[in-house]
Amino acid sequence: MAIMLALLLTTLAFAATSFCIFSLLYHTLSCYWLTPRRIMRKMAKQGVRGPKPRPLLGNILDVAALLSKSTSSDMPSISHDLVPRLLPHYLAWSAQFGKRFIFWNGIEPRMCLTETHLIKELLSKYSSVSGKSWLQQQGSKHFIGRGLLMANGPNWFHQRHIVAPAFVGDRLKSYAGYMVECTREMLQSLENEVKSGRSEFEIGEYMTRLTADIISRTEFESSYEKGKQIFHLLTVLQHLCAQASRHLCLPGSRFFPSKYNREIKALKGKVEGLLMEIIQSRKDGVEIGRSSSYGNDLLGMLLNEMQKKKNGNGLSLNLQIIMDECKTFFFAGHETTALLLTWTIMLLATNPSWQDRVRAELNAVCNSQTPSLHHLSKLPLLGMVINESLRLYPPASILPRMAFEDIKLGDLEIPKGLSVWIPVVAIHHSEEIWGKDANEFNPERFGSSKAFTCGGFIPFASGPRNCVGQAFALMETKIILAMLISKFRFTISPSYRHAPVVVLTVKPKYGVQICLTPLT
Repeated sequence: MAIMLALLLTTLAFAATSFCIFSLLYHTLSCYWLTPRRIMRKMAKQGVRGPKPRPLLGNILDVAALLSKSTSSDMPSISHDLVPRLLPHYLAWSAQFGKRFIFWNGIEPRMCLTETHLIKELLSKYSSVSGKSWLQQQGSKHFIGRGLLMANGPNWFHQRHIVAPAFVGDRLKSYAGYMVECTREMLQSLENEVKSGRSEFEIGEYMTRLTADIISRTEFESSYEKGKQIFHLLTVLQHLCAQASRHLCLPGSRFFPSKYNREIKALKGKVEGLLMEIIQSRKDGVEIGRSSSYGNDLLGMLLNEMQKKKNGNGLSLNLQIIMDECKTFFFAGHETTALLLTWTIMLLATNPSWQDRVRAELNAVCNSQTPSLHHLSKLPLLGMVINESLRLYPPASILPRMAFEDIKLGDLEIPKGLSVWIPVVAIHHSEEIWGKDANEFNPERFGSSKAFTCGGFIPFASGPRNCVGQAFALMETKIILAMLISKFRFTISPSYRHAPVVVLTVKPKYGVQICLTPLT
């Protein structure tokens, strides 16, 4: 009897193991071969084709070769014609296959979509059944994890519902004091350096430090110094994850003990260690009665939410999600704003007439006072300049959305598993949308509502999944620029080399060097 029981158990164990192995093999085959081929056939029937992909790698090598060639040298002059430089594969394949084409990012098929009415429909009507793909989530897993930027479905809805109040109303207004204080400190530093005889500055470094200071204070409040350490580590982690994500198309590559993977995991551990110190300090303060709440900053809001009971759909926050959320907003809250400020300063430095117009507006509205919240709505020229900067140099060069179920988009049937690739830079520089001067700096185009209703202006995406921190970023940008322009006149330095590149975001390869002159 015992022998028969042992034999039965062995048979069951063998069957279970065989089933697991078979399921794993089938899932791998489906992921790497069956599903992509099904999508390719379905799109080919609708006339949507593209370059031939290589096994596993897809068109990654083709994209890399075209980008390497287009960015191998600096631009000969300060030209804003970025599409040939940043999206050479878009130009090559749209000329060959039409505006709609499919290319392969490893095993992930991506359909290029530039028709603004279809983009608007996708981002608004189908926001609940589209989101970030597995490859995107894995590529940023150790960087920002599964925070709001990478969450999908009910998880995204729950997280958005929790963090949205941090960026509206009185809570948003309360951040203005931090912004003014940090900017005043930076301007004083610049003024001291000018007095000591220095005239040229790489302004991108100052904007990066400034926005990191502001987000540290608004996200972590009293733990400001630890916030600056986290910022430094996340910057290094961003570059490593961007390099490591190129290998995700190879099965099991994320488990290889490669140099990238070892360094990434070590840095992730340091970041989360610092975050846990801040979190534990907040928890200890509440437990021993030193504080009645976890704080009024973003971290405090998340910790207060974690203490609540699970809501009706069974979702709740845990420490890992809180850390991922902090990393997400630290990255999104300082990176994109710092770049917006850097590119805007470059544009104003090379267009002194517009710099003078904005300065005159500031003098008329603020009357030599520090800009306050009630001033910001009375600065239309400054707003137009910022929008034109966002159009010419959007923080994100592309906007991807994967379909999680079959959807009907205009005359297209989008199958489940197809990633729709929206080339933001190409749309923002389209002559069909913006006219013959699409590659020129002309803030006047934002003097009417037409620029916003054409559907071709999407620096913060659109629809329910638009950037939750958009109002925060624009308020911060206006305050910093208003204070800088009121304090200094600036021109582009002869040493500036115009070479925009993409490292997750659109960046100046060598920074932006300007010459500062204090205003009397």
